[in-house]
Parts: sequence; structure tokens; C-alpha cells
Amino acid sequence: MVDIEAQTRATPALESPAPTIFKRANRPVTLKFDDVVYKVKPSKGRKLLRCTPNTKSCGEISILKGLSGVVRPGEVLAMLGPSGCGKTTLLTALGGRLLTEGQLSGTITYNDKPFSNTIKRTTGFVPQIDVFLPHLTVSETLVFAALLRMPNTFSRAEKIAIAEDVISQLGLTKCKNSVVGGPFTRGISGGERKRVSIGQELLINPSLLLLDEPTSGLDSTTAQRTVSAVAELASTGGRTVLMSIHQPSSRLFYMFDKLILLSEGNSLYFGNGSDVMDYFSSIGYAPSMAMNPSDFLLDLANGLLTDGAHDRDQATVLKQRLVLAYNLNLSEKVKADILVVQETNRTQLHLDFGLEDKNFGQWPTTWWQEFSVLFRRGVKERRHLNFSGLKIGQVLFVSILCGLLWWQSDISQLQDQTGLLFYIALFWGFLPVSQATFTFPAERKILTKERESGMYRLSSYFLARSAGDLPMELVLPFTFVTITYWMAGLKPTANNFLLTVLVILLSVLVSQGLGLALGALFMTPRSATTIGAVITMSFFLAAGFYVQNVPRFISWLKYISSSYHTYKLLLGTQYKNNETYPCENRSTGGLGLCLVGDNPSISKVGLDGQALSAFALVLMLVIFRLIAYISLMRIGVTKD
Repeated sequence: MVDIEAQTRATPALESPAPTIFKRANRPVTLKFDDVVYKVKPSKGRKLLRCTPNTKSCGEISILKGLSGVVRPGEVLAMLGPSGCGKTTLLTALGGRLLTEGQLSGTITYNDKPFSNTIKRTTGFVPQIDVFLPHLTVSETLVFAALLRMPNTFSRAEKIAIAEDVISQLGLTKCKNSVVGGPFTRGISGGERKRVSIGQELLINPSLLLLDEPTSGLDSTTAQRTVSAVAELASTGGRTVLMSIHQPSSRLFYMFDKLILLSEGNSLYFGNGSDVMDYFSSIGYAPSMAMNPSDFLLDLANGLLTDGAHDRDQATVLKQRLVLAYNLNLSEKVKADILVVQETNRTQLHLDFGLEDKNFGQWPTTWWQEFSVLFRRGVKERRHLNFSGLKIGQVLFVSILCGLLWWQSDISQLQDQTGLLFYIALFWGFLPVSQATFTFPAERKILTKERESGMYRLSSYFLARSAGDLPMELVLPFTFVTITYWMAGLKPTANNFLLTVLVILLSVLVSQGLGLALGALFMTPRSATTIGAVITMSFFLAAGFYVQNVPRFISWLKYISSSYHTYKLLLGTQYKNNETYPCENRSTGGLGLCLVGDNPSISKVGLDGQALSAFALVLMLVIFRLIAYISLMRIGVTKD
């Protein structure tokens, strides 16, 4: 049992001496947002509900309605409001992570400068839903993040040491060797997962830290510890911290330096947290009993009074009055504060320190370092899947079954042997597709999160992901061919065997590329697998084994069929045009010798043009992976 006491007491998590990187932010950031408006076009179903005769813009819904504010280094801004009021949207907009479907207007600046790669790499963003690779331990998760996100001004040993410091600082020592877990994998608790999320962002020593509902699902003690840790980072390190929070306890409420209260996208209050109750009392709204200030504020944001008024019309009127009161009493004051900060920034050059450092806006590590770390991380994460007994057992069972069904066949059974070769092409044309379609949809959330953080280049991720699957993707086909080939009695020479193996491995890579492309295009396993099944079945039908007399208007389909080219190459590894095999002599009724090239199963496919088929498969290999890569470029916001 390690450090149990530190896990149970309700004091701040940051108690031991902080490592050097955490003592102070290198690039203090003053965040300003002025008249921020965000509109989206609703779906067809919602448009009917939103469109009314009084609606000026029936085709758009306003999520944020002219919000303004300023947060300085060392301050913690809390965003309060009921569900659906725009807290997460505002936080996401301020973090530069809003979806492109909507229309964002207004001004958002960081030390009076727009959002850039430099700002991105000094900003930590903790989403409401924690996204991790579930089979990595807490220690592995943070160490890999440190190796990817921290610049090369730190050595590898220093990065690992800082990751260990983060584990200690956030009270994660007890669970450092436990897997993080996920929906289908049991792992650490919700509070520990939230601290791991925060720890990933602390590794970059953020000047601006944004947290979306950091206390959701946590008990009061864990929530207290989490917010205390964040407040400590702001006050002692000169960091600018913003967090959306739904219903904080009274102890948490008094930790906030500033507060913005939202209702249906409108601002009802912006200012010091200590002044909020006085403000609402001054405009005629005060609690009639002792209560948590956040509960009172949420009642107001929902249009409810403590006297029990719950009428919908009265709630609408109350919200309108509060918005009007804000516009009359606070709006100009907030805008004046923004102008004061702008003038101050012009004279205090230290706030601009480093923000123009172009090197800081570049990638923190080299491409090869990214590839190496992502490759090792991917192998660790997927080793349970790649080396699963079910997957290995499946391949072994089918290979042995094929070997028994075609046991020691010879060229006199040419029809049976060509059937075996086609089945091998069919099996290894379908299995990799069905498995690869799940690759990118399963990692979409983690890829989006890491790409938005500017963690690595897309090219390094794509190649590392592809290379990490190669060992198992190639070992299983090799094992399959080795078992089936010798049991089935195909040509017993090393040359023919190796050529067969090479053809199958190339076919597997092509089929895997098709699956990756479909998964990246649709990003939903159901759609990708459905389309993949249709395409692969079409390839099988066009391969020339089932149908030999194909009409000319559709005969071109075989040239884009990977199964056709694979089958053609497999035939070429076993037979030559001038070879003969025992066949029935129709004129005499006895046995005779026929040319292999004249066999109906082979003549329509042909044994010529082997090099062209090999080139076609290589071309498909490149095209499918290029499609997958281009499709992934829409995921995340960082440009390579």
C-alpha cells in the first residue's frame, strides 16, 4: 500500500516541492474575448422546432450570444450555467478547438494576438470525457505523452523524470502501474482518470489551461482535491486557467477568482467571484435562505426564484430581465476592462515574451522520434489484440482444414488445386479488410484529441500505426501458407513456396490498405464493414473463377479487382503454359495429356502478364493507403 494517506485527505494534491517545470509558466497569457457569437445550422428535424414566425434567421441557431471577458495570468475563471447554456462551446472556442461547421464571430486574443500554433503548444485542454488508450498503464500513458509533447531541450531521461514527478504531484503513485481502462476494460477510478488527463496537459508546462467539467462524476473530496491542484497551478505558476463547471460545492465556489454565469448563450454575470452575490442583491435578487451560492446562481440561470416560482413564462421573463441588467450594469465595465488590459499589454513587453518564438511554434520533437514513440506505444497498446488466441486459433483452424480437404493433391487434380488457390486468395482478401476497417474508427477520439494538441505529425502517426500491425499481419498469413501449402501437395520446391508466400503477403497488404481507406473515409465501423463486404465480394466475382464468360461491358471490372490479380499470380507460382496434366481424351475416351494453359479454370485468367498483375497490386497498395492518409487529414486541426 503506497501513499494511502495522501489519497484520502482533502488537502490540495500539490503538496510536495514542485519540479522546476511547474514553478512558473514560461509564457504568461492574458486571454480576452469580446462579443463572441457562435451560430450553427440545425438539422432538418430541429429546424422545424426552432423556426417560428418571429425568428429572424430560421436557418441558424445562436449558441453563444455576444460574450465578453478577460482572464489574466494567475486567475481562475469558472463558467457556470445549466446544461446546454454554452459553457463547453465557449471553452472550446477559447481553446481554438471549435468544429468548423458553425460560424464563429467576435474577437479572441492571447496577449492581443490571434490563435496560432505557438498558442496551441502552450495551451493545455482537458476534455470532459477522458480519452485514453485503455491498455496502457498510468505510467506508460504519461511517459509516452512526455516523450511526444515535451521539446528536445529536455533529454529523454529528463522527460521520463518529469512524467514521474507529475504522477507524484497528482497523487497517482498508487495506481501508476494499473491500466487506465476504458468502456470494455476495467481500469483506474474516475477521479484518477481525470488527474491523468490533467497530468498529460501539465507536461507541457501550459501557460493557458482549459478544463471542461473537471469534477463531473467525482465525489466532493476528489473534486476538492482536483480543483485545489488546478488553483495552485494558477496562483503559484502565473497560469491562466478556465474551467466549465456545472454545480460546484460551496468550498469550490470560493476558489474561483472570476466567474461567468451563462443562460441560453447569454451572459448574466462576468466579474470577480467574490462580488457575484452582491451584484445580484443590488439588482433585487437575493436568496431567501442560506444556501450554496452556485445553487442560487443556477436557479437564476434557469429562470427560477427561491420563492418557488416555476412557471415557464415567468422563467423566460426573469432570464430576459437578467440579460438586460447585465447589459445595463456590467457590459460596458467588462469592455472597459478589456481595453485597459490591451493598453497594459502594449507597455508590458514581458507578457509577449516567447510568444513570437517561431521555434516554439514548430513541432516539439523530430519526425523520427515521433514515429519511434508512436510505434512502441502502438505495439504495447495492441499486443493483446494482435496476439489474441482467438485470432491465432481462427487462422490455424482454417489452414489445417484446407490442408486436410486438399490433402496431397497433385496436378492430375488440377481443378481442385485451382480451387484451393482461389480460396486462399479469397480468404486473405477478405479477412484483412474486415479487421482493418475498425482501425481508425476505434482510435478517432484519441487521434482527434492528440492532433488538436499538436502532439505529432499525421504522417508519423499513420506510418507508425501501419508498421505496428505488420508483424502480426504478416506472421499469420505466412503460418497459414506454410501449413496449407505442404499439406495440400502443391509444388514442393522452395522457389514455388516462397513465391506463393510473397504473393499472399502482398495481397494481405493490399486488402489491409482497402480496409484502412474505408475506415478512414467513413469513420463508422458499420458503414465501413458494409461497404468493404460489397467491394470484396465484387472483387471475388470478377476474379474469373466463378464466371468465365463475362460480358464485355463489365469485363473491365477484373482489372481493378485485387482478387483477380492475386489469383493470377498464385496460378503463376504453380503452373506454366507448356506444362501438361492428365486429362480425358474425348476422341478415344481414355486418358491423355492436356496443356495447363488450355484448362478452362486457367485459360480465362491466363498465365501471362504476371509482372503487370504484380504492378497492379503494388499500385493498389499505394493508392489505398494514400486514400486513407488523405481521409485522416480532416481529423484534428494541426497541419503537417
